[in-house]
Formats: sequence, structure tokens, C-alpha cells
Amino acid sequence: MAERYVMSVDQGTTSTRCILFDHHGRLVSVTQREHKQHFPKPGWVEHDAVEIWRNLKRIAPEALAQAGATPNQVVALGIANQRETTVLWDRRTGKPIGRAIVWQDTRTDALVNELSRKPEAATIQKRCGLPLATYFSAPRIRWLLDHTPELRERAERGDVLFGTMESWLIWNLTGGPDGGIHVTDVTNAGRTLLMDLATLTWDPELLAFFGVPRAMLPDIRPSTETYGPARRVVPGVCIAAALGDQQAALFGQTCFAPGEAKCTYGTGSFLLMNTGVEPVQSTHGLLTTVGYKIGDEPAMYALEGSIAITGALVQWFRDGLGLIGSAPEIETLARTVDDNGGCYIVPAFSGLFAPHWRSEARGIIVGLTSYVTKGHLARAVLEATGWQTREVVEAMNADSGLALKVLKADGGMTADNLLMQFIADVLDVPVVRPMVVETVSLGAAYAAGLAVGYWPDLEGLRRNWHRAGQWLPSMDPGRRATEYDNWQRAVERTFDWIKPAGD
Repeated sequence: MAERYVMSVDQGTTSTRCILFDHHGRLVSVTQREHKQHFPKPGWVEHDAVEIWRNLKRIAPEALAQAGATPNQVVALGIANQRETTVLWDRRTGKPIGRAIVWQDTRTDALVNELSRKPEAATIQKRCGLPLATYFSAPRIRWLLDHTPELRERAERGDVLFGTMESWLIWNLTGGPDGGIHVTDVTNAGRTLLMDLATLTWDPELLAFFGVPRAMLPDIRPSTETYGPARRVVPGVCIAAALGDQQAALFGQTCFAPGEAKCTYGTGSFLLMNTGVEPVQSTHGLLTTVGYKIGDEPAMYALEGSIAITGALVQWFRDGLGLIGSAPEIETLARTVDDNGGCYIVPAFSGLFAPHWRSEARGIIVGLTSYVTKGHLARAVLEATGWQTREVVEAMNADSGLALKVLKADGGMTADNLLMQFIADVLDVPVVRPMVVETVSLGAAYAAGLAVGYWPDLEGLRRNWHRAGQWLPSMDPGRRATEYDNWQRAVERTFDWIKPAGD
């Protein structure tokens, strides 16, 4: 009998990847294609949604060919995606309304400031778990409706559709203008500022606040559910899961119990902790979000801490300062010294994310003396990721009433052993790395396979998880406390750098 596989699509910020996984959760084939980043104005970041759809049409058949498989051997397809990126398109033609506005885009800054002055703004976070910020989808939808002639009327008639990237891809896969299914899952809907976190439905008062017509929104479905068969690209394959990329990584890391957490270390880093079947409202600067929802079972919620700059700091050290030739060299350089020489780098290049949320902060290097070498700076670069992780974990422990016991780490930066050891030291808990590092893709595959019975249950998925590396804490508690105090004082010095206009 022919081998059967699950296909996973990870539609990310810089590329789209397609992977086939077998029953043991092993990667069988992988194809990937980058898409262009458009920066038409300062603070504007855009993607061409048609280019992304075209890329998927190319890489999915290539992944099958690589494995010597046909669509008939694929039991299910799961999609993970960059979350808040916003696409509007014409229901009849399938053509997008301009380019997609990416989650990093800050053009809605003035609109968010204007909306934040409304009395109803005070209730937003309680309803949807998110602060009113440019990061999320609703202000982008409103901006497009305000700045595109006649768009609002078309949206109110249901002729224009909104979706995040998984909605756009599912609609196209299932027929597009010819009967495409317009759906999103709870994890992506939960990043719009428009979904009630308790009922998991579009909230009429939030829709009214942002001025978003209900007719343009997709149906909200569980993360793990058979949405329908693909009619294009991989005809007949059941589309059975969708999750935002960070929730997919939580699923791929098998963080199925309250208190279990993962951190994905990339350009920025995202730490999610499973908090169980009740949403935990954060009072420490974190986001309350849906972790995942399996079919008719209750949703599992999570707390999320987003760190804006981690791997991007290493890239700046390489490209901006020219102190290393490649990213892996930073570990070698940092190992030329025993400590940071009293130097700390706070990478608030465009403000600080969790748990501070200070958009006016800017990056600093403090503690410089003539003793400090580029080796000390390299160590301070790596340590910045460790200390930012510590800040988020402390906030999560305080909000959830749970104590983190182990941190499951994934992403490109986990190849740096010195960094992983430092994170274990400053958290005072073990840090573990899985055998399969493609946890976003794996999570989408697990969710889809679960929906169609390819994997029987969550325990079956846990058995597939294997540890590839582990780092145990070894730092002296006194040194840990002193260094963390120094870091916190450094962070405070980044505050209030950008003054409001007119000051």
C-alpha cells in the first residue's frame, strides 16, 4: 500500500513553504519560495497576495514530486500563516484590492491614536484580549475602507472580502470566484481586534467601533476541522486545519497542557504559554489569545509575549556594524570573552513590545568603557534575547499563576548553543529543542492529521515529539539577580526617547 502523508503549508512573512510529513512526524519533502517585500513609504510594508498564491501553486506540486507522491496519497492539508497581515479582494474576480498590508506596517498609527480617544476604547482589551494597536488587522481594514473610493459600499454588499493569508489561500484552493470557501480559524480571527474572546464570534460592538462591515468577514471555524476539499493545485485533498504561525508552533511543540510554553526565536521572538480552557486577562503587558480549538472541544487559550528584536539584532551586528561576516559567527566571537564586560544592549529599534509596549523607546548600548571589545558587544547582543525572554516569562508566571518548568525552543537562533545556555541560566529552568525544528509546519500538519484521524489523539502526537538538545541552568543565583537588575535599569533608559510632536 502506498505511503500516505499530511501536507503542510507555512505562509510566512518572507516566504511560503510546503512540507510533506509522514505518520511519525518526519519531514519527507520540502519546497519553499520567497516573495517580494514592498516598502512604498516609511513605515509601510506590503505583500502581493497574487504572488503568494502563485508561489503556492508552484511549490505544492514540487513537494509531491520530490516525495514521488500524488495528491491521492495526501490525507489532509493544514495551513499556518503570518497572522495579522490583511488582504481584501473582490469576490467575483478574485483580484485583491491593492497589496496586502503586512503585520509590521505602521501606517494606521494616526487612526489608532484617534480611535484610542473614544470612550469605548477602554473596553476593547477585555472583549478581545488585545490592546488597540497598529499590530492587528481591524485598523488596516478600516484604513483601506477609508482610503479606497467606493470600497465601503462594495464591502457592505459582501462584494469585497477580508481575510488573513490562510483565508485567502483556502478561498483560492477551494475554487476562488467559483464557489471558494470563505473561512478563518479562531486563532487568526482572534488577531483582528474584532472577535469576542469568550464566544469566539465576531463582536457587533467591536465591528461598530472599527467601522467594519460584517458582510466582508469570513466564517470563524475551529483550528482543526475539515473545511472542504481543494479544487485547485491539489484536487481532492481535504483542507483540515488552519492556525496562526505562532499557535501552530505551540501545537507542533505539543504544548497541550496548561503551563507548557514554547518560544520561537527568529527575527523577533514569540513566547506562548498554554493557560487552559479559560482566557487569562493579562495585567502584565501580554496578549490573551486563542491557542487552538480542536473540532467541537473547548478552545484552549494562551498568553503571548511578542519580542520585536532578537535575531534582527544579530543581523544588525552583521550588516549594520560589519563586526561579523555571518550570523553563526556571533557565537564564536562572544566566546572570546567570559562575560559582557558590564555592557548591555537594549534593541528598542522601533519601540519595545511585551511586556513594556513603549512605542517611543529607542535602542541603547549602556555600560561602555574602554575595556569593552567587540567580543563583549557580541555577548551583549546574545544576552539581550535572554533578558527579554526573562521579562516575558516573569509576566506570564504572574498573569497565569502557573510557573514555567521547561521552555521548548525552536527557530533559527536555537542553533546558537551559547544563547540557549544563557536563556536556561537566566530563566533558571531547562531549555529544550525538538528533533523537528520546523515546528510551525509540523503544528499545521498535526492539526490537519488529527482532524481526519491520521493521528488518533494528542497523546499520539506527544509520542512523536523527540528532544534533540537540552540546556540546564548553571548560573549563580546572586549573579543572575545582579545582571537582571542591570538589564532592567538599562531598559528604563530607553523610555521617552521620541517626544510627541510639539514638545
